[in-house]
Amino acid sequence: MRTILLLPFFSFLLIAVHAQNKYGLTPTNYEAYVNDVKSNPEKELVDLEKFIPGIVLDIRYATTNNFTGEQIYNLPKAYARKPVAEALKKAQAEFAKQGVGIKIFDAYRPYSATVKFYEVYRDTTYVASPYKGSRHNRGCAIDMTLIDLKTGKELKMPTEYDSFKEEAWPSAPVSDPVVRKNRDLIISIMHKHDFTVYASEWWHFDFNGWQKFEVMNIDFEELKNH
Repeated sequence: MRTILLLPFFSFLLIAVHAQNKYGLTPTNYEAYVNDVKSNPEKELVDLEKFIPGIVLDIRYATTNNFTGEQIYNLPKAYARKPVAEALKKAQAEFAKQGVGIKIFDAYRPYSATVKFYEVYRDTTYVASPYKGSRHNRGCAIDMTLIDLKTGKELKMPTEYDSFKEEAWPSAPVSDPVVRKNRDLIISIMHKHDFTVYASEWWHFDFNGWQKFEVMNIDFEELKNH
C-alpha cells in the first residue's frame, strides 16, 4: 500500500520539476529521451541488472536506509547510458578475476531526486547542485562497492556508503592495510575502464565523457515499461 501511495507523489515530483524549474534547468523528459535514443542509440539507459551477469543491487534510495531517511525511488532499479553499461560490464569481468564483484547502490538518478537531496542537505561537497544537475542525472555515474564472490559479503572500505566524513574521500589516509588495499582495488580497476572516482566519495565513479549526455528527469516506471 505504501508503494502505491508513493507512486503518484513521485510522478508529481517529476512533472513539477520539468514544468517549473526554479533552478534554471529543463531536464529531458521521457518523450524527449525516446526521440534522443532513436537518433543516437548510445543515449539508451540500460538496465544494469539484466545487462551485467552477477551484478548485485542494493538501491538505498528505494528504501528509507539513506541519508534523507525517506524512500525517494519508486523502484529498486539501476540504469546507465549504453557506453557506461558496457564499460561497467568490462570492469565487472576484471573484478571477477580478483574474486570480487560489483554491488551497486545507485546509478541513473532522476533530477527530481537531486532537487530533493539538495533541499535536505545543501553542502555541494556531497550533494549535487540542482543548478547544474549531476552525473547521476545524466546516467553517467555509479555508486558502488565490492563484494566477495564466495561469501557475498561487502569488502571493508573506509566508511559506509553516503558518509559525509572526510574519511570517505579517496585521498584520505587509511591506516588499515586491508581497507587501503580494497579502496585501491576498486579505484584502479574502475579508472582502467574509463571511470573517475569522485573527490569526496570513494564509492562514486563518473564515466569519462559524461558531458555528452543530458540531465534527465524520467521515472523508473517509464523506463521499466520502455
